[in-house]
Amino acid sequence: MSPPEVSIVVPAFNEEHSLAVLAAEIGEAMREAGRSHEILFVDDGSTDGSLTVLQGLAARDGRIRVLHLPSNCGQSAALAVGFRAASARVIVTLDADLQNDPADIPRLLAELESCDVVSGIRVHRQDRWLRRVSSRVANRVRDWVIEDSITDVGCSLKAYRAEFLRGIPTFHGMHRFLPALVQMEGARVREIAVHHRPRRHGRSKYTIRGRLPRVVVDLVAVWWMQRRSHSSRGSPHRSQSRA
Repeated sequence: MSPPEVSIVVPAFNEEHSLAVLAAEIGEAMREAGRSHEILFVDDGSTDGSLTVLQGLAARDGRIRVLHLPSNCGQSAALAVGFRAASARVIVTLDADLQNDPADIPRLLAELESCDVVSGIRVHRQDRWLRRVSSRVANRVRDWVIEDSITDVGCSLKAYRAEFLRGIPTFHGMHRFLPALVQMEGARVREIAVHHRPRRHGRSKYTIRGRLPRVVVDLVAVWWMQRRSHSSRGSPHRSQSRA
């Protein structure tokens, strides 16, 4: 059996009420895109019924695979597990909380025909003001330090050519720097506007307290890796398009 054209990696932590809806929406989006696919749900040590829901979905749909982490390891670890298990040449990532809209996936895949990574920019964000402001500040500081020119790195809805994810370093805050890390691999990154929806169920896992020291350390580490990459390969390719 030939591998699917697209692997969709979805980290999930305590999202039991969103998962069935999300799986159905992804299936509809992929029918529209006309691409074969697999969905890799990575259960990140959920303490609610998420794992049971996912196992039920997988039993009914052979395109769904469930990867389980026995304890909560964080988004970066969950993504890394999904990347290693993905079998397609294209990988799409999105959150499990239904705030990313799977209907945007066909547009990401279309844009990927002329670049290596497509990163979403959330328009009309449906988050509280503090999260929006902190995200905006973090994006500006990150761009000032590592100059990756990514407008909204916190948007999880992205599409990648899988080869650019194979060699990237994995660390706790990796997910915040994925565009910069793939640029170091020579990837051409493009941005497009995507929808953002209110959270329907549960509570946000995002917190500001205690994150700053770790983010600063990660930022300095990526800056150092970037300088080494620049000296050995030259500047990364960049291409930007916003719709």
